[in-house]
Amino acid sequence: MRYSQEDYTRAVEVIRSRTTLTPKIGIVLGSGLGPLADAVESAVAVPYADIPGFPLSTVQGHAGRLVIGHLVGQPVLVQQGRTHFYEGYDMEQVTFAIRLMRELGVETVILTNAAGGINTNFDVGDIMLIVDHINFVGMAGHNPLIGPNDERIGPRFVGMAQAYDRQWAALARRVAKEQNITLREGVYAGLAGPFFETPAEIRMLRTCGADAVGMSTVHETLVARHGGMRVLAFSSITNMGIDKLDTDQEANHLEVLEAGKAIVPRMTALLRGVLAEMAHA
Repeated sequence: MRYSQEDYTRAVEVIRSRTTLTPKIGIVLGSGLGPLADAVESAVAVPYADIPGFPLSTVQGHAGRLVIGHLVGQPVLVQQGRTHFYEGYDMEQVTFAIRLMRELGVETVILTNAAGGINTNFDVGDIMLIVDHINFVGMAGHNPLIGPNDERIGPRFVGMAQAYDRQWAALARRVAKEQNITLREGVYAGLAGPFFETPAEIRMLRTCGADAVGMSTVHETLVARHGGMRVLAFSSITNMGIDKLDTDQEANHLEVLEAGKAIVPRMTALLRGVLAEMAHA
């Protein structure tokens, strides 16, 4: 194992030296959604570089810091930018932040990501509630639970039929309806990246039952569930998967970032509403 309990303890000590807040809710911000962290009140920001063992994000649009403060009165820990498998990190490094959140007392993690739309009923700018996923990277043998298991954290074998919390999903649907926000629902396919998919791969993923595709989230969900955390997750549909060869279209990361920014106001409103309701659930 790359990390020991002592490694997490050292990281916890650094964060607790900066703030006395003990959030029960953690939020992970995906590509283009970093500005959501600006909504955190009385915020304390801890750069990843200051936290022992924390892998540094190298991707444009990922600021690389933990922001701890309040949103709608709720103490929250916001991960402003994540690290990815395609950056050359192993799965234990990629999910370090989720395990750290658990050590800090986080019980629910809200994951967000930028994703390509596969469902032909979706449009760029939609928000999708993730109700299930297909972990292609994990199926290929890359997942953070491979290796010795620490029973103090979670069981050797983890059931994933309830990966995404049904109560929180129902709450998100209710909030979206109250705020007149169109909320799509679907299955997220997790791939390794950093390439965007070929038309044949998009058609294959659609056949497999995926509604959106991205390069994160599934391994974070796995580690969160292994540690007994509840998971609520959303995809920002920032581009549509290209499923035909006879086109001059090509996906690119700048397009993803720009579309992500356009979604921020609605995602902020949705998350604010969800957090306010969670306080009373």
